[in-house]
Formats: sequence, structure tokens, C-alpha cells
Amino acid sequence: MDSERFEHHLTSPRGRGRLPGDGSGGAADGVAGTKACGDVVRFGLALSHDGTRVADAGYVAEGCGATLAAGSAAVELVAGAPLLDVARIGAREIAEELGGLSPGKLHAAELVADALARALGTAAHAAAQLPAAGRTLVAMSGGVDSAVAALLCARGAHGARPTVPAGPDAQPPGHAPPASGPDGDAVLAVTVELWADEASDGERSCCSAQAVRVARGLAHRMGIPHFTLDLRAPFRAGVVDPYLTEHAQGLTPNPCIRCNGHVRLDAMLQLARRLGADALATGHYARSAEHDDPAGPLLRGAADPAKDQAYMLSAVEPETLARLRFPLGELTKPEVRTLAAQAQLPVASKQDSQDLCFLAGTSRAAFLRRHGGIDDNSGEIVDRTGRVLGRHRGHHAFTVGQRRGLGLGTPHQLYVLATDARTNRVVVGSREELETTRVALRGLRLHRDGARVDRVKLRYRSKAIPARLLGEDGGDPPAAGAHRAAGLQLGAPVDGAAPGQLACLLDGELIVGWATIVAPAPAAATEPAGPPAAEPLALPVA
Repeated sequence: MDSERFEHHLTSPRGRGRLPGDGSGGAADGVAGTKACGDVVRFGLALSHDGTRVADAGYVAEGCGATLAAGSAAVELVAGAPLLDVARIGAREIAEELGGLSPGKLHAAELVADALARALGTAAHAAAQLPAAGRTLVAMSGGVDSAVAALLCARGAHGARPTVPAGPDAQPPGHAPPASGPDGDAVLAVTVELWADEASDGERSCCSAQAVRVARGLAHRMGIPHFTLDLRAPFRAGVVDPYLTEHAQGLTPNPCIRCNGHVRLDAMLQLARRLGADALATGHYARSAEHDDPAGPLLRGAADPAKDQAYMLSAVEPETLARLRFPLGELTKPEVRTLAAQAQLPVASKQDSQDLCFLAGTSRAAFLRRHGGIDDNSGEIVDRTGRVLGRHRGHHAFTVGQRRGLGLGTPHQLYVLATDARTNRVVVGSREELETTRVALRGLRLHRDGARVDRVKLRYRSKAIPARLLGEDGGDPPAAGAHRAAGLQLGAPVDGAAPGQLACLLDGELIVGWATIVAPAPAAATEPAGPPAAEPLALPVA
């Protein structure tokens, strides 16, 4: 450790006590730390008028001397530097500028790096103007899938099946390649920060501050400039709040589809344009097809059905899909882990996230109570005739088709047929009562003529079943475009279709449209009443 360099930044800090602004929208700041932990940093920077470099930087901080010095070191590194050079700066570079930090003080560099990254991402998203250079922006979450997607993009494999090395000692083609080409950095990375909650486990979430830090370290290890997008506010408003509302209304929401279709991908694509990137690559297991169709490309299921994630991207519009790349679409999960291990990526054996990003480390019930004020509310469990069979702690804890956790102790298996938000009732019945061959839809969006629909997926992990799309009046399939309502005639009965879930409309393995499932027509006690249903995914009406 070079104590003189540390002392210089501590006693003569550069940029301390001010946050720059340029009046043109190219200034931004980011905050990291909390007063509870004793260290808080707000780092600000302003881009040059041509949007290609950092013209000025400064910070305000409270905390230990290491944090104050680290802020000065970051200003020294970024002021006047090209935008993509700044995107390569992390805790290691800040610590080196300070002459090295002991393990006990390294947290200061990490804190300042977090604040710098948030400021840089916000400024770049709003005002960067890098010239188009055929770059690819890769969405990295800190997991193995997105890391391998970045690796493959750096090797030039954006969608074609890459060569997977055989054997534990085999070196893949282009091992540890540079992520740049003759025109500069060819591959850039971005991580979105979506959620922060002390009750959640940030280590298990794919979109927390901890995940951002891991992803940034991975990108820098691979020689890739990294940007952070702080989308916590739009994510709360556009995903979490509707999730809470829909639970209160007795629906079964699809927050990941809403996030992909209307929050996350749109923001990253805007950043891609600002950074001169033609495409955004993700670690989803999905593919695309019909690229030459005037209406735009369609999503296609992944080569590995066990990992297929196309359902979760169903609400992505064709014009957005045209700019997306899926490097993992032709691979299996074991092949992806092999590629990561051969490249010596530290996430090669990292466990996949299993929860919704905002539910990591907490329960759904606890989350609804904490953020939506939806607490236990005792109500009746009834059959279709209205006969009371038992009691429950709240209709929001149940979904159509559920058979576990009813607590009835009946001699035969019962299933949830419907939930009634107005009366706080849960309606149950036999499997035969649950089965249906008709499904009502709203908010239909078709990318091709409805006559092409021959199958449907009614839940993420469910199998596609034969189906025919019907018009709102039960007649012929509607044409391509947006429609207020429609219906499905299924080729085989299914065990219920949960209102609020997405119906993924297929032509073979191609996704030609989607809609939101609604409750069936009123019949006895099965019709969920209550407030008007929130529109999970707002669409224009044709």
C-alpha cells in the first residue's frame, strides 16, 4: 500500500463537496451506502457536449477516511476520460489509484464504484452519443447464462450454435478473447438494478445491488466495459405495484413478462442506441425466426425445451425483437456451464435463481404484507353451490388450479376453481369441475393472422396444447393487430386457466401473439367479483 497516495487523496481531495451539472441533461449522480452502515457516497458526473467522454466529476460523502479518499481517486480517474474507459473502472482501479487498500478498507472502493456506476449509467442512458460502430450490448445479471452470452458475443457467436469443447482440459476457440475490434470496443455490458429491500436477499436476486457488483466484476474480468442502469423507480411503478394490485384483485400476475415487455428491455435498448450498439444480447434460452417478414420477426422456442424461456419474452414487440440476440438459443444448460468452466468464469457452477427477483429471501405472503398492506384476512372456502367447507387466511394466497395448502382434510382431492376478491371467498371443486376447454382472453396482441394459432401455453412451465383462436364473438380468428377480447377453443381439457396469467399463442414453436387470461363467464359461485381487473399489460385497441 502506497500511504503517500492515500494521504494525498485524503488531505487534498479532488472534486469533494460538489456535484457537477451541465444544464443539458448530461449530468447525473448515483448514491451508494446508507447512514446505518456509516458510509454514504453521492458521486456525480457530467458528460461532454458531444456525449463521448466525462467532462467533469465530483462527490459528497460521509464516513470513514477511506471512503473520502476513494471518492477523490474516482474523480481523478474519470474526469476527462472517454466514456468507455470510465466504464472499465471498478473497485480494483479505484484501490490502485489509492496505492492499494487493505482488506478492511476495500469496502470504500466498492462503495464509490457502485455510486460511480449508477451515475455513469444514468448519464449515458440520457445523453451519450457514441457513433454507431456495430457494437453489441450484452445484458448481464451476474449469473452463468448471461456471462456465457457475453463470452460468445466477444467471440462473434451472437446466435449461431458455438462449438462446445469436449473434455475438462479442452480450450474453446478464441479462449479469453479481447472484447474489441478494429473500430473500438465491439462488446459492451449492462446490468439493471431493479430492486432494493432490506427484507430481501440481495445475494440470491438477479437484479440487486449485489448482483450488479458481481456482473460488473465479471465484465471487467472479460475486458468488457460495463454500465449500470438504476431502474428501481420504474420497476416499482411498472411491475411491483401492478403485482400487488392484481393479487388484491384475485388475479395471478406475470411480473417477469411485464418487466421484459415494458421496463427492462426497453431501457437497455435505449442505452444501446446511445452507445452505438446495433443489438442487445441476453442470456435467455430463446430464438427468433421470420426475420424477413414485413411485420417483423417472431420469437421461437429454444433448442433445449427444458430451458426454453420464450414464454417470458412473449410480450416483446417485433420491432424490439429485431434488435435482440440470443446466443444461448441453440445450447443446453450443461453446454453453457462447460463453456463457462473452460473460460474459467467464477460463475460456472453458480446456482440458478429460482425466485422472482423481488421475492428472493422472503415469502410471497410477507412481501404482499410489507409492500401492499395485504395481510391475513380470514374468509370462507366454499364449493360451487356456496356450501362452506372451511376457512382460509386470504384469497390472495390462492390461484386457480391449486390443490395444496387448502387445509380441508376432505376424502377426495379438491382444487381451487376461482377466487372472489369482493367476498374474500375461495371456490373449490373436483378436477372434473376444474377442467375446461374454453378460455376467455383480453388485451390480445397478434403479430400474425390469428388463423395461424394452433397451440397455446397457459403457464410458463406448462406444455403447449392444441388450440384454435376465436374472435370476441366466438367466430373466426381475428387478424393481426391489437384486439380488446378473444377466446380459445382447446383441443384437450386443461386443469383450469388462471386469470391474470399470459396465454402464449403459438404456430408450432413460433410465438405469433399473446393475451391475458380472464375469468370465465359468470356461472354460480365461480365468477370472481370485485374491483375491475388491472390491465397487466396495456395495449392500444384496434
